[in-house]
Amino acid sequence: MLYPLARSLLFRLDPETAHTLSLQALDRAARCGLVSPGQVIHTRPRTVMGLNFANPLGIAAGLDKNATCIAGLGALGVGFIEVGTVTPRPQNGNPRPRVFRLPEVEGLINRLGFNNHGVDALVEMVKERNYDGVLGINLGKNFDTPLEQAAADYLAGLRRVAPYADYVTINISSPNTQNLRQLQGNDTLPPLLRALHDERQRLEQTRGRPLPIAIKIAPDLNESALDDIARILVEEKMDAVIATNTTLSRDDITGQPHAQEAGGLSGAPLHARSVEVVSHLARTLSGALPIIGVGGITSASRAQAMLEAGASLIQVYTGLIYRGPPLIEEILATDRP
Repeated sequence: MLYPLARSLLFRLDPETAHTLSLQALDRAARCGLVSPGQVIHTRPRTVMGLNFANPLGIAAGLDKNATCIAGLGALGVGFIEVGTVTPRPQNGNPRPRVFRLPEVEGLINRLGFNNHGVDALVEMVKERNYDGVLGINLGKNFDTPLEQAAADYLAGLRRVAPYADYVTINISSPNTQNLRQLQGNDTLPPLLRALHDERQRLEQTRGRPLPIAIKIAPDLNESALDDIARILVEEKMDAVIATNTTLSRDDITGQPHAQEAGGLSGAPLHARSVEVVSHLARTLSGALPIIGVGGITSASRAQAMLEAGASLIQVYTGLIYRGPPLIEEILATDRP
């Protein structure tokens, strides 16, 4: 088991530096043939959003914002990879430091703020993909785009990535772009989704195949808000809901170092709430829309809990930082032929 040793070295570095070095090392290993890129593991295959997934486990958005490590991440055997969040124009994100580890509880707080190289740079990377799993691209708006003009940013991103994405995710739930979560409201969400659906229909004529759209929501919504969102997603003909993004709650990390840092909390402390949201959505939607569950999946048992709560697919991010590739192996080993 090499990852515990690697982790001990990486955790001596600033979290962002460690993250960048890890992705670079994994990508180089794949490109040099030290690991085989694109070897998707076939276990518990399923069809979701009209797409065929070799297995239900994927990489969540945020891990590979700029699509620089598709080959390396694909070598882990996951059924799908979601890259981004990407914005129409490049942006630096919030000032550093902006990522904080909470190792005692396997948590992470980040206030990155959609730092990325822009959608044009991401598309150039995606063109070179060497991965036969499903590829999703997560879209956001630029920080300086007024909220009332947010649809223009999402539409611009959708047009740019449509030829290359298997599905697209609309991120309206990051806590690190000012007022972004207001787009989840009853007055703002329907017109945004209607514009996306109309543009998607036009783009599908060019690409010659469906373009599924998933909407990523926050864990900090009450049951009434979840019910409203579920209804709107069905009415506006969206294809999936991703639950959940990071949380602003600090209830489960009281007394931990960095607990009061601003930003979204991910990892193990988020798991119970994410499962709760997935379970509520599953009851509300009654199969009308598939759910992609993400939040605090740090073990095979937690992955199974998310699936049993009603998720059709699951994603990992922070768990991979703490557990490394063995986490992927552990989850996919369950019922493997």
